[in-house]
Amino acid sequence: MAPKSKENPKTSNPAIEDLFSSLNKHIKGSHTQRSEFEQVVKVADQVLSILPSDEDAIRCKVVALIEAKKFNDALSVINLFHKLPMDLGFQKAYCLYRLKKFDEAFVSLKGLKRDSKTLLLEAQILNRLGKADACVDMYQKLSKSKIEWLEVNLVAALIAAGKASQVLKALEGLKIKPTTTYQLAYNTACSLIENNNYADAEQLLLTAKRICQETVTDDKSSDLAYIETDVASIVVQLAYVQQVLGKTQESTSSYVDIIKLNLGDEFTLSVAVNNLVAFKGSKDISDGLRKFDRLKEKDSQNFQLSQALDAKLSQKNKEAIYANRFLLLLHANKMDQARELCAALPGMFPESVVPTLLQAAVLVRENKAAKAEELLGQCAEKFPEKSKLVLLARAQIAASSALAGDNDGAAAVLDSAIKWWSNSMTESNKLSVLMPEAAAFKLRHGQEEEASRLYEEIVKNHSSIDALVGLVTTLAHVNVEKAETYEKQLKPLPGLKAVDVDNLEKTSGAKPIEGASASSSQEEVKKEKAKRKRQPKYPKGFDPANPGPPPDPERWLPRRERSSYRPKRKDKRAAQIRGSQGAVTKVNQEAAPSTSKSNQAASSKENAAAPCSSKVSKKKSRR
Repeated sequence: MAPKSKENPKTSNPAIEDLFSSLNKHIKGSHTQRSEFEQVVKVADQVLSILPSDEDAIRCKVVALIEAKKFNDALSVINLFHKLPMDLGFQKAYCLYRLKKFDEAFVSLKGLKRDSKTLLLEAQILNRLGKADACVDMYQKLSKSKIEWLEVNLVAALIAAGKASQVLKALEGLKIKPTTTYQLAYNTACSLIENNNYADAEQLLLTAKRICQETVTDDKSSDLAYIETDVASIVVQLAYVQQVLGKTQESTSSYVDIIKLNLGDEFTLSVAVNNLVAFKGSKDISDGLRKFDRLKEKDSQNFQLSQALDAKLSQKNKEAIYANRFLLLLHANKMDQARELCAALPGMFPESVVPTLLQAAVLVRENKAAKAEELLGQCAEKFPEKSKLVLLARAQIAASSALAGDNDGAAAVLDSAIKWWSNSMTESNKLSVLMPEAAAFKLRHGQEEEASRLYEEIVKNHSSIDALVGLVTTLAHVNVEKAETYEKQLKPLPGLKAVDVDNLEKTSGAKPIEGASASSSQEEVKKEKAKRKRQPKYPKGFDPANPGPPPDPERWLPRRERSSYRPKRKDKRAAQIRGSQGAVTKVNQEAAPSTSKSNQAASSKENAAAPCSSKVSKKKSRR
């Protein structure tokens, strides 16, 4: 990007020469400090204010704006000087590509020289346009060119084209090992995941993680933030593989660390959130919804992925996030939000059957099974090549309606499904999903022996930790010795010390053992209680050693009910009649005064309630 020497007489001006010297200085400094690009733009503007058509100044400004990731500004400068006899076609195509205007970028490449730089950009544009096969062909044409990261992009293109099985063969043809760089190891591991080779993928991801961490240690001049982002991406992908392999403790810990520490970019964080929520299922629904809210557009009232995520995520990933949020809303019984989200999904994913499956789930929740079956039937006719999953969902709804309350019939259906998948030779075998569900169903309905048989088969064939836990739990009901044998395969929980069963049985919550030792056990429990008894809190100034006279035990009784109570004498003289015959005394006119406060209160209540006697009281009288 360094400017050419100025031989034109117009450039002999010392001021111009000083500006170009400054421009050259900032260009060299931009290799170490990215802030120098802004200075390049400022100095180039100063040159253009004197020489408006200087090609070197224009080119330096365009490249500096691209390096500063100001693609709109760079595109404006290119369009401003499009009439000048200078070639900025590649820079224009690159800006359009970074602005995600892929069709315009592809058109801009036409007419340019077909060198390796142009072909590489064309391959990347084809990849973004979804033309994976054409992208692979372009990379294979460039295989003999010495282009940095060519093999990394080739592997990514093969995976996108559905040719993951050809990755190892392609690397052998290029005579490149998958562990040459951590980027290549990561992409190769992704191809193994596509081929369901999770064990080898785990080992390759561990190697990629080690190489990436060593890069940070060895190369101090490398971009640490960029490498740390790559480490986070590797960790999340490794967690997914471990989740599939049944190593749920390791995978969950990785997801939680990435989310809690906010490591990686938006894409890595979204994958970690989605996978963790999918693993937890209906557990802790509110926490899952809060985690999903971190991915949405801040100004949007409804759930909508941020623009940065929407641009980076594939359609498959976006569909998974929306579908999992919908399922959380369904579990939380937030039906209005679930319907609103479900109504928007067909427009986002018009070629997918998942929105229809979610709509059917809403109808089933509303007890409209017949309408759900009808909807799924219409979807199967519209997408015959994708009808397998839809028809299975329709059959599940019909079976659930027919087998409601029929546990034996439901168990028979599960056994038939397991038998069918056991004899199936398809790659997408569902036994790893179906058998745990069948075992859990049988365990819930008292069929412990059948459940233990299924769990044992899962442990032997799939090495699942969850299945091992289920097997130990189930065998504890039917075969304790066998349960203890399998229990030894479980890893101890971190931070949990060994439990002394004998001491545990002696705690206050344990039942006393029948026989001679029962009394001694009860005495030990009483001693433990005595040790743990808290000291009573006394009033301020009270001395427990000299408490003084004991309080009156009848102090809480009404005065008239105490043994020391003596009623007042009545004045007999007040009752004597004075005056003429037929005179009425004051005692006959007014009620006698109450001798206790309780009677006064009762009397006042009765008098107060008298004016309201016409109303019906809703309170029940006390007996």
